[in-house]
Amino acid sequence: MKKLKNEAALLKKAIQVGEKYAMNRGYKGFSATNAAKDKVESIYRLLVNDKLIHPLPEDGEDAQSMRHKLAIWISKQLPEDHELLK
Repeated sequence: MKKLKNEAALLKKAIQVGEKYAMNRGYKGFSATNAAKDKVESIYRLLVNDKLIHPLPEDGEDAQSMRHKLAIWISKQLPEDHELLK
């Protein structure tokens, strides 16, 4: 798995966008006490369920892979000239 440039910032953006997407789908929202790993897993599973991203193989579903998958997802959603893609 090749690390993306600005992967941490991309993941942060993916969580923000993913939270808004989940709320639009009817999820109440995340509380301030939810851990980032729980948010990542919830958003990942929602996006897989809605067929917006391809699922990881079952033996490869770990936290690092889910974070990487979300970073890839958001990098494809952002405009080409976005500051996080430079």
